[in-house]
Amino acid sequence: MALIRLSALWALLLLVISSGALLPEVSSVMSINGVSAQSTSRPTLSASSAIANATSITSVTAAAESLTATSDIPPTETTHPRRPVPASYPTSARPGQKRKPRPTTLEQKVSASTGIGSIGNRCVGNIAAIGDDWPGLCFEDGPVGVRSTDFVTAFPAGINAAATWNRTLIRARGKAIGQEFKGKGVNVGLGPMMNIARIPQAGRNWEGFGADPFLSGEAVYETVLGWQEGGAQVCAKHYINKTEHEIYVHPFMRAVQAGVASVMCSYNLINDTFACENDRTLNQILKSELGFQGFVVSDWAAQRSTLSAVAGLDMSMPGDIIPGSGTSFFGANLTTFVENGTIAEARLDDMVERIVAAWYLLGQDDNHPEMNFNQASPYDPATNQHVDVQGDHFKIVREIGAASAVLLKNVGNDSGPSLRGPNGYPSNAGDDGTLAMGWGSGTASFPYLIAPLEAIQARAREDRSSVSWFLSNWDSAGAANAARGQDVALVFANADSGEGAIIVGESIPPELQGMVLVDGQAGDRANLTLWGNADALISAVAAVNPNTVVVVHSVGPVIVEAWIENPNVTAVLWAGLPGQESGNSLVDVLYGAVNPSGHLPYTIAKDPADYPAQLVTAPANVTEPTGWLPLLVFIIEYTEGLNIDYRGFSDVLLEPGESKAVTITLSRYDLSIWDSGAQGWRKPEGIFTFSVGASSLDFRLNGTIPI
Repeated sequence: MALIRLSALWALLLLVISSGALLPEVSSVMSINGVSAQSTSRPTLSASSAIANATSITSVTAAAESLTATSDIPPTETTHPRRPVPASYPTSARPGQKRKPRPTTLEQKVSASTGIGSIGNRCVGNIAAIGDDWPGLCFEDGPVGVRSTDFVTAFPAGINAAATWNRTLIRARGKAIGQEFKGKGVNVGLGPMMNIARIPQAGRNWEGFGADPFLSGEAVYETVLGWQEGGAQVCAKHYINKTEHEIYVHPFMRAVQAGVASVMCSYNLINDTFACENDRTLNQILKSELGFQGFVVSDWAAQRSTLSAVAGLDMSMPGDIIPGSGTSFFGANLTTFVENGTIAEARLDDMVERIVAAWYLLGQDDNHPEMNFNQASPYDPATNQHVDVQGDHFKIVREIGAASAVLLKNVGNDSGPSLRGPNGYPSNAGDDGTLAMGWGSGTASFPYLIAPLEAIQARAREDRSSVSWFLSNWDSAGAANAARGQDVALVFANADSGEGAIIVGESIPPELQGMVLVDGQAGDRANLTLWGNADALISAVAAVNPNTVVVVHSVGPVIVEAWIENPNVTAVLWAGLPGQESGNSLVDVLYGAVNPSGHLPYTIAKDPADYPAQLVTAPANVTEPTGWLPLLVFIIEYTEGLNIDYRGFSDVLLEPGESKAVTITLSRYDLSIWDSGAQGWRKPEGIFTFSVGASSLDFRLNGTIPI
């Protein structure tokens, strides 16, 4: 048995283009042909890529000669993107189906756009029913599965889905999530989370798809297609000029192209205007430039005014300004504004058309399951019907968990486990050495959780071998004694994060207002170190065992300089947040059934100061009325620029010794940059450098081509 025993190998080819600050138009197609990858029978894997040394790329000349460009639009200096958007959303029943009434009176139309609050209602977000034919809408968290109920699947986090760089797996994950939302009677699943992981300490990075806008966009596209194929509406979150267009808007553009039903606007200010009442980002960019035809819903309590309807907000969630108060910026206020002409009724009609169209788009007018649980009281026997929607989704969880594993280091001979078994050193931050998801609204309910120790013990029973373990983070000397003399020592280390909030109220001590503390940290990470004395534990074990293997379960980057170059640390495996099958997917990798072909969806720096984007925090404004507020006020400057970015990737399954041709197609959009002055995409002229390789640190093919 081996730590890494290769059979079939997933090879990833990345295409990077550089020509100054590069980014996005479409309709012009470019292809690179003749790029091949070849697997060897037993490669030595490097830190930069799990398959870096298992691929070889044909010559630069061959690829450069095959690069061709065609275009069906005039070559103008500034042209808006012309990637196709979906055909008009349906606004009535499909042929052969009875058309059901929709909101028609002013009161009904306002009701369809105003949440009725979470308190006392079964969903985290609720739109009231109108008679028997308009059932209303149910909104429920979250990005990794249905939250606050039972008999559902806890899927791998978005950061793990991205680490697979595998479109097929990402779409399959999305479809399974959508099926479970539908099976539980939920209309709108609040995900995926699409924030770009620009600041590595951000607590919710694990919900999204990493730091690269292209990878994030592709993962979003596949997730939306799969999720909505499963029967539930997607609510892409959280929506946001050169930096905005080239980085933050891109994933939402891909979501629109996939036919996303709804988009959630965020809490933050964008150029001094709140996101949920920002005409520039909602009306001009999202709805006009990108052609979005679904509805915009506020994040919970992110709405700031009734006039946000004019700026592009279509639905208020949860609806009440103060929880349980019954007051709303929409509701009666929206009715008054329409009646006195402040807001045109035509705008209200547009809001309702968008909401109803998404309902029809997903076929939710045709025997959609009723909500069958209560998120506020998940164990209430009167409201929870215990509908099992899991199916065989554990299989995709296990497959993605293994496929997303990233081998950061592997030196020396096979690592074991030996007949005497490995030694496990779990972190107190997880369940026997694992961390399967972060915390906050982006979580799901675990039906079970297979820890690494449990899975390794089960495998050891099959092999008639033994396993010993030591389960204290803080007793480094004890861990060292347990590891001494063993063939291999497995050390498990974690770093967690999540969502923090402030609950403002006179009865709550100021220092404790809404702080959700985990390991002394609220939401965002205070640093990029491992939790639970892990650095000291790793060093102590490595000091006595020359074959120490480190397994990291983390929400994002961690600083590993204290031990990564230690010669006794022979392998480092990033397992991320793999979901309920955590231990089983890890065993698949450790015992050689699956090659760890994952690639990092972010950069691990040597020092926190190496990250160009730094976070500055200001004291939270606690002068607001009693209610719910974000935890911190962020002051973020966009000054680092963007000089290089991925423009394509493809993964191929190779047997040992096999090679396959790979084609990566580029569009005019992929070669363009946002011209802030002209407010349009412009394809600069000049010499472009195309680089192809297994990772951003391992280019095997470089070519310069005049464009």
